[in-house]
Amino acid sequence: MSVNLQKGQKVDLTKGNSGLKMLMVGLGWDEVEVKKGLFGKKGQDIDCDASVFLLTNGKLKAKEDIVYFGNLTHKSGSVLHQGDNLTGAGDGDDEQIKVNLDKVPADCDKLVFVVNIYQAVQRKQHFGLIKNAFIRIANDQSGEELCIYNLSENYNDMTAMIFGEAYRHNGEWKFSAVGEATKDPGLGELSKRFS
Repeated sequence: MSVNLQKGQKVDLTKGNSGLKMLMVGLGWDEVEVKKGLFGKKGQDIDCDASVFLLTNGKLKAKEDIVYFGNLTHKSGSVLHQGDNLTGAGDGDDEQIKVNLDKVPADCDKLVFVVNIYQAVQRKQHFGLIKNAFIRIANDQSGEELCIYNLSENYNDMTAMIFGEAYRHNGEWKFSAVGEATKDPGLGELSKRFS
C-alpha cells in the first residue's frame, strides 16, 4: 500500500520489505497552461532534469557521484538514470531513476533526488510554471508503489528543487520528503549545497 507523504515526513523503505533490492524513483511534472490567443491554451515546454547526488557523510565527494542526463550510470552501477525528458508532456513519470540498494557503495549514506529547470534563467522559467509535480518510489521488481510525495506549494521564481532523499539508518533504507525549492540556476550550483 502506497503512503502519501507530506513535506518533512519520513517512511521506512526496507523494514517490512526485506526482499526489496531495486527501487524505481519516478519524478513527474506538467506545464501550467498559458492562454494563447482567443481560443487556445498551450503549455510552455519546460525541460526539467532529474538528478541524484550520492553523498558520503552528507557531502558530495566528486562530480562522478552525480547521476544526471550527462552521466546516466554511477560508476558503482547502483544508480541508473533512464534518460532525459525534454518537455514534461504526457501522463505518469517524466523521468525515472533506478537504484540497486545492494550496489550502493558502503560509504554512501544518502541519495538526494533533485530536479532543476534546464537553462531556467535564459528561458525565464521557474517552478511556478509547473503543476502536478511529484516524486514516487516503487519496488522495481514488483511494481508496487511504496510512497508518493506531491509538491503542492507555490514555487514562483524557484528554479531548482530538492525533492527528497533516501538514506541509510541502522541498516535500513528510509525516504524523507524534502520539497525544498531553490533559486540555483543549474545543476552545478545546486550541487555546491552538498560540497
